[in-house]
Parts: sequence; structure tokens; C-alpha cells
Amino acid sequence: MPPLLEAAAILLAGVAAGGINTVVGSGTLITFPTLLAFGVPPVTANVSNNIGLAPGSVSGAIGYRRELAGQRARVLRLASASLIGGVVGAVLLLVLPADAFETVVPVLIGVGVLMVLLQPRISRAVASRRRAAAGVRPDPRWTWPATLATGVYGGYFGAAQGVILMGVLGIGIDESLQRLNAVKNVLAAIVNGVAGLVFVVVADVDWWIVLLIAVGSVVGAQLGAAFGRRLPPTALRAVIVVVGLVAMAGFLL
Repeated sequence: MPPLLEAAAILLAGVAAGGINTVVGSGTLITFPTLLAFGVPPVTANVSNNIGLAPGSVSGAIGYRRELAGQRARVLRLASASLIGGVVGAVLLLVLPADAFETVVPVLIGVGVLMVLLQPRISRAVASRRRAAAGVRPDPRWTWPATLATGVYGGYFGAAQGVILMGVLGIGIDESLQRLNAVKNVLAAIVNGVAGLVFVVVADVDWWIVLLIAVGSVVGAQLGAAFGRRLPPTALRAVIVVVGLVAMAGFLL
């Protein structure tokens, strides 16, 4: 087991990540740099973090269950894309050399930070499109392959997977952002869950880290579902961006 202070920090990072994933979708930018700061190897940190956050994703989906009403067919259709994408992303993480992951991590973190920064603009564009739309239209076909691609990204790394999903769903689907956020939580849970199953079988997992993040993320997801809409989004986004930039600088320097 990690030292007490280290364990407490990982647990708290899990709480923060669970809440952030439920509301925004970039909690990995909190937990992953925390693990790196304590000297956990990058691939082991990514694998253990992915497994640990999976229960939090399920918890977040349960917290948003009211907003899922009437969306069963949509969720089932897109869930297949997330399932396939999560498996492909997890396999890519395992078959590509560890050096390749360490090389691309700063880029992936940068993508995550960029998506968090662009999230307000994406949300405004989606809201504007929603106001301009008349009536209810069927979901466009391109949302399935776009969800698949996001699942590949999520299975491989996952930072800001939820933000990317919200962009895809918000642009393509004629629903309120809160109802789309509920769908996002289900799809993220599927990606994290299926990737976690792959990692459990064949990857090097630190189970103490998994336990700490899992407990924290489940609690954080429920807090996020209950109170997340009341949090100042600018402050939350600022914390995520700062942590991500610090992690990226640590890799580059």
C-alpha cells in the first residue's frame, strides 16, 4: 500500500476526477499527473487510473439516470461504438511500445487541455445550433463512427474523453445538454469498463491505486451529479488546465 499521505492524495484525486468526469469529462487530467508525481510508471499509471475511474463513470451514469429516460435506443446504438472503440484503444496501448506512449503522452495531455479550454465555445455553438433547429430530427449517421473514434482515444488514454463526446453528441443530436451529458456518462463508463477488463487480463496493474481511485471516483461522481451544476465552471476549468499544463511540462522538461 502507498504511504498514508500518498494514499490520501490519490484518494482525493479520485474524488475530484469522479466529480469532474460526471460534470465536464476530464478527470484523468487530475489523477494521471498525481500518479506520475508519486513516481508511478506512465503505462502502469494510465492502466490503473483507467480501471479505477470505471466505477466512477458507472456512478455518474446512475446519478444522471433521470436524464436517460426515453434514450434507450440511442444509448444502445452508440454503446456498440464505445465498446469497440474502447477495446481497440486498450489493445493499442498494450501492443505499442511503452516508449511510444511516453512520447505521445504530452500530446495527449495537450489535446485534453485544449478540449477543456474549447468546451465553453463548443457548448455555445451547440446551444446556438439548438435554438436555430426546428423540430426533432433523427440522429445523423456520422455520430456512430465519431463515437467509435472517441472510444479509441478513451481506451488508449482518456483525458477529456467526456469533453470530446459532448462535442460530438451536442453537434449531432437534437437534445438538451443535460440529457446528452447523461448519455456521455454511460458511453464513458462503457469505454473505461471494457478497457479496464482488457487491462485486468494482460496489463501491469497497481491494485492499491485502483482501489483508492475507484472509491474516490464513486463518491466524487455522486457529488458531481448532485452538486456539479452549481460549481463555478471557470474555476473548475482553470484547475484542470493548470494541472494538465504542469503534467505536460513535467514530460517535456
